[in-house]
Amino acid sequence: MNNKKINALEIANILEKLYPETPIPLNHKDTYTLLIAVLLSAQCTDERVNKITPILFAKADNPFDMVKLSVEEIKTIIRPCGLSPRKSKAIHDLSKIIIEKHQGMVPNSFEYLEELPGVGHKTASVVMAQAFGIPAFPVDTHIHRLAYRWKLTNGKNVDQTEKDLKRLYPKELWNKLHLQIIFFGREYCPARSHKPETCPICKKYGRKILFK
Repeated sequence: MNNKKINALEIANILEKLYPETPIPLNHKDTYTLLIAVLLSAQCTDERVNKITPILFAKADNPFDMVKLSVEEIKTIIRPCGLSPRKSKAIHDLSKIIIEKHQGMVPNSFEYLEELPGVGHKTASVVMAQAFGIPAFPVDTHIHRLAYRWKLTNGKNVDQTEKDLKRLYPKELWNKLHLQIIFFGREYCPARSHKPETCPICKKYGRKILFK
């Protein structure tokens, strides 16, 4: 076992001790509402999404009710989440496709999820991992940043980082580990004003020169 793999497993042990429980940070009640919440979370905080989704879901918490709303109505509700013109159209359009092509059920495959408007690989990975329990390693810019800090990847983009993390960790850890890394980043390893000398992971495994 090489040093990078050993370090990776030691980091996983630290994360498991700190975060033995990993509740999904986006409030939802089923697969469809999770999908919508994840879509809304792009370039928006989970905290803000959780304030907006109850308002949206009070009007439409399933694709059949969602298509009854106009794109403009959806846009007005979700405006605080940012990118509302694009997200509102995506929500309306994907709801229509779910009804017409998938009998009103969110599909449980990467192929079909990534065909939906507004659903990229990262969003599909979150839904596959958190809704269907299928091993996936969703990598956003935050996980990419931490994986680089911890010398788990030299990847220049999230796609390469995802490949590197999947090679380093066994599949059974992926779904939980991606949430543990997110929780750790928020508490100990922020992008700005980070203090590597007091960070439980960076002080031992971090790069000496950290990118922001």
